[in-house]
Amino acid sequence: MPRSLAERLRVHEQHKARLADEAARLNNVERKVRTRRLIEAGALTEKVGLLDLDTNALYGALLSLREGLDDNHRIETWSALGGRAFAREARLRDAGQEAILLSFPAPLPRDATASLRAAGFRFNRVMQHWEGLAHYTEAERLAAAHGGTARRNS
Repeated sequence: MPRSLAERLRVHEQHKARLADEAARLNNVERKVRTRRLIEAGALTEKVGLLDLDTNALYGALLSLREGLDDNHRIETWSALGGRAFAREARLRDAGQEAILLSFPAPLPRDATASLRAAGFRFNRVMQHWEGLAHYTEAERLAAAHGGTARRNS
């Protein structure tokens, strides 16, 4: 039995609404994937110590990397270097080191920041603390030497 025009329009509108809901869901998923990737990129930028650069220098550094995107050998080299660094961090964790946060009541002089970096710590500008992998007792001793405190990052 043929449906009325009004009923066909209602079904059509329902179908359009379902499609719009599905499109919104897909856009939300894509947005979340992009946000996660941006956070990962920011964390990696911080992890290698590039957040200490001013914005122009950081942008210039990233632009210089872009020049190598068409060179498969260069990308393979970067991938191997990153894989070795991640593997080293995993070995350090397995060797009894753990994630440690160091806090200081005031900005540190350059020689103190150099010693923290040499010990494997990086400054987190957002959280305003130092973080890295170390044995807790050694990190505590290093923090105390510069008037700070250490705590485990669980």
